[in-house]
Amino acid sequence: MKKTLGVLAHVDAGKTTFSETVLYMAGVIRKMGRVDHRDTFLDTDPMEMLRGITIFSGLACFPFGQDDICWLDTPGHADFSSEMERALTVLDDAILLVSAADGVQSHTETVWDMLSQRGCPVFVFLNKCDRTDVDPDRVIRQMRERLSPDILDLRTFQKTGRILDDPVLTEAIAGYDEALMDAYFAGNADENVFESTLSRLIQTRSVFPVMAGSALTGDGVETFLKFVLGFSPVSRDSAGSLQALCFRVRHEAEGQRICFLKILRGTLTVRDTLDLPRGDVPQVKVSEIRQYAGEKYRRINQASAGDIIAVPIPSGLLVGDAIGCVPPPLSSRAMTSAELIYDDAVPAYRMAGIMRMLEDEDPSLCVETDGDSISVRVTGPMQLEILAQQLLDRFSIHVSFGPPRILYHETISDTVIGIGHYEPLRHYAEVHLRLSPGPRGSGITFRSFAHVDDLNLNWQRLIETHVFEKPHRGVLTGSPITDIRIDLLCGRDHLKHTEGGDFRQATYRAIRQGLMQATSVLLEPVCFFRIRVPRDQYGSITGQLTRLKANCDSPVYTDESVELQGTCVYSSFLAFQQQFAMQTHGLGTLQVRLDHEEPCQRQEEVVRSFQYNPLADDTPDSVFCSHGAGFTVAWDHVRNFAHLQDPEPDALLKETRL
Repeated sequence: MKKTLGVLAHVDAGKTTFSETVLYMAGVIRKMGRVDHRDTFLDTDPMEMLRGITIFSGLACFPFGQDDICWLDTPGHADFSSEMERALTVLDDAILLVSAADGVQSHTETVWDMLSQRGCPVFVFLNKCDRTDVDPDRVIRQMRERLSPDILDLRTFQKTGRILDDPVLTEAIAGYDEALMDAYFAGNADENVFESTLSRLIQTRSVFPVMAGSALTGDGVETFLKFVLGFSPVSRDSAGSLQALCFRVRHEAEGQRICFLKILRGTLTVRDTLDLPRGDVPQVKVSEIRQYAGEKYRRINQASAGDIIAVPIPSGLLVGDAIGCVPPPLSSRAMTSAELIYDDAVPAYRMAGIMRMLEDEDPSLCVETDGDSISVRVTGPMQLEILAQQLLDRFSIHVSFGPPRILYHETISDTVIGIGHYEPLRHYAEVHLRLSPGPRGSGITFRSFAHVDDLNLNWQRLIETHVFEKPHRGVLTGSPITDIRIDLLCGRDHLKHTEGGDFRQATYRAIRQGLMQATSVLLEPVCFFRIRVPRDQYGSITGQLTRLKANCDSPVYTDESVELQGTCVYSSFLAFQQQFAMQTHGLGTLQVRLDHEEPCQRQEEVVRSFQYNPLADDTPDSVFCSHGAGFTVAWDHVRNFAHLQDPEPDALLKETRL
């Protein structure tokens, strides 16, 4: 059976060493490498070897017993959680490593939350149990407190291989199934019944099994892996139509663009044609199929459901895209951005092109360009260090970064109608869009109320495409707009002179003209935080959170520490986050993520600091034609020149379904 397994952990929990042991046991490598020796099989990037951490997900496909495994070693540092999240989208089951020496750490909880959101079954390996200074029982209690009360201790089963040999485990499993409980007390439940029930409980995330051992010595690893494979049944459909998910893109030195795909259903053969979800070229012929093990790969002629492969695809497929199915959502966690500072000798267009290539590999960068200015989204300082090193190693460009800047959005608080008209000589398009406030967190939504007798359906669909094809900027700070309903009221084309690009111009101008009329609202990020500190630091931390006006839940006390969680405006919280490790002397843990957005309380002050000119970006003005020549009409006079009247309210009751 083909299975995709991913190993996840907080940094330094022994994840890469665990992968080395598995690869050695499977015969993929003849000698186990070590992180401190910089010779591990999956950490092949020079930056990974230098820093001793995993930065990019390592992939190895190999047989193990009766199974074919696709193994993913994911980053453990919080700054690279987006890389780990992309790997989660293709996993069948997750292996979570917890260090018996360090216990549950802050990023362990972050990983756990991400696995919960994905609904991924989890097998836990308690690592570093060969050390004499550890207490595995304490760590398992900690996991039940901080991760889930359904943590299931299988250490006795790990030794005996039989569930019925452990009465505590037997009753625990039976407690999740009333029919099994009755059969057990009646003496009618055998080992096979308990094993099938346990497998079902794991796959439905009702329980999370834990085994213990040492990745460094190999103790317990093989037993644990066989248990994972035996208790994780996966059904495959290789006969259906092709479904695949792209979770990674890489640009090779010779310029070839490689897309890594997980085949979810069907088969893919060399010379097959792939239907691409985006781009100007709707299809591409598969010239090569690769199956990777570390940096090496072998060419295969066919891949089927369950395989992870790499295919050269020059464009039309991005990370997170799906072929033949709906892709899973990828969240964005960055709440700040940073501007690149680079040598003036490097042309801005070249720097922008390089950053677009890196964004193609890591969409979380969200590269933005404004003239010569280039900025990227920031998860943490380690991410920027790695990005700077990438630019130096791959492109010989030295860069630094400006201070982090809060990422804002803009929305509107009233309803307006924006008009865009584009009519230079031999071109024609007019669009009327109604912009109204949407629910918080809804993003941009689109509906069409235009009648197909007045505007052909293909033009309506094209207008919808232009609404979503780029992030439109607000007029206060130039930040992206969100939480706005955009309704197409009416539009007009010309039988001879209208081209597709005309509606792009008209749509952009209509949105911008509407925003210029509306009352705009600046939205700022509000973060969720979870803090764990020793009891003697509780007073100091709560005092600081009070000064930041954070909303905190009631504290949760344990024998040694206090846990606090709540929300806070991120512009206030950022400095606290940067100083947290120093203030707690490295004894506290802190998780931070985007929770929601709310109207900025300091809107006027923030808007002044941006010094943004709304007329310098996408123009809100329109172009009309008179006596064979085009002329520009300022945005606040466009309605006087428009060729269409806005529909009567009764005409908007019926929505056109695109």
